[in-house]
Amino acid sequence: MILGLTGGIGCGKTTALQLFARHGFCLINSDVIVRTVILTDRMIVDAVRGQFGTDVITAAGKVDRQQLAHRVFSDEAGLRWLENLIHPRLFEHWKTAFAAALGRSWVVEVPLLFEKSLQNWFDFTICVASDPHVQLARLEQRGLPPSLARQRISKQLPLTQKIKLVDFVLLNDGSTGFLRAQVETLVNSLSTL
Repeated sequence: MILGLTGGIGCGKTTALQLFARHGFCLINSDVIVRTVILTDRMIVDAVRGQFGTDVITAAGKVDRQQLAHRVFSDEAGLRWLENLIHPRLFEHWKTAFAAALGRSWVVEVPLLFEKSLQNWFDFTICVASDPHVQLARLEQRGLPPSLARQRISKQLPLTQKIKLVDFVLLNDGSTGFLRAQVETLVNSLSTL
């Protein structure tokens, strides 16, 4: 079984992902793969430098993710270019991981699951949702200015639409224990399917 886990930025996808691991699921955190594998590849760094210039590259020759995000979230064509560069490599990573652990159950964190029409990759889809005020407060705690947080949120499908499209919803406005109980209930339900 392969589950696609989505939700808005700051809604708790990573926390939910870790809770699924406690139930024996293999995990793929797409953001981590992009950050630690794809954006560190020399060919990708060179392509990003060629497209956006040296101001998105650190003195050490690495992609400055904060500068790159600032750049692409205000440049629709630049964002599409970056996604077209990164996404095929990400999907190859998924395929390789699935093939290496055939028969295992997976949860894949995919922020843009519906925006990029990726639902056919998964047996079931799940959305981690939070109240918008809670979501913004979490992003501010991470050090993201409110204007930038709103800009990033605006680039994703509204949570209300994601909730309508997914098979299951996890509400994450309360404690980690509340989210843990929902994950446990969902895992138990899925085991009977």
